[in-house]
Amino acid sequence: MPMSEHLSSSSTSRDKRKWTSFIPVSLRGLLAAVAFVWGLEIIDLLPAINLDAFGVRPRSIFGLIGIPLMPFLHGDFSHLLSNTFPFLILGWIVLQAEKENFIVATVTIILLCGMGTWVIGSNNSVHIGASGLVYGYFGYVMVRAFMERRPKWIAAGLFVGIFYGSMIFGVLPVFTQEFSWEGHLCGMAAGMWFGYRRSKEMKALRNLPLDPLASLRK
Repeated sequence: MPMSEHLSSSSTSRDKRKWTSFIPVSLRGLLAAVAFVWGLEIIDLLPAINLDAFGVRPRSIFGLIGIPLMPFLHGDFSHLLSNTFPFLILGWIVLQAEKENFIVATVTIILLCGMGTWVIGSNNSVHIGASGLVYGYFGYVMVRAFMERRPKWIAAGLFVGIFYGSMIFGVLPVFTQEFSWEGHLCGMAAGMWFGYRRSKEMKALRNLPLDPLASLRK
């Protein structure tokens, strides 16, 4: 009996591994984040639940709670869908560049984007959606491509520029609140700053001598 239980457990774990084996490891975390946000949107459909109220409310004390929450909240499923694929594609590029630093990059962009939106957003508005984070990834990739000028970054920059270059118009001020241009602008600025900082760090590392004691022997 213990033997059969062990075999059953092993078989189940093998089946689970087979089910996820076709998904690249680097994508699993991003897909898990997407699944979580879609789950929140489903919960938001329930009566008497209005998660969108926890978005960024500019210059409101209560609205500060929306700074970290803004990317997880969406107005409806079409809003969420419009952010899902850019998040996966641009997020994957940033993940490949940052690797273990990806969480730091993402949290930094989210916080800077949210704080900027809280400061410059229009009165009596509520800002929600992952588009600020998506714009942050966009700004990060374009700055890294411009500053690094290495083949992989040139390729990434061309790809993003061709397919997502029109995003630049989303940072232009508009007088309606159909979308948060403030969130787009602050997200892009945050991503560009982080990309600039990382490029400078990587260039400094590449310029270090292979033998750190070589200069002392001269």
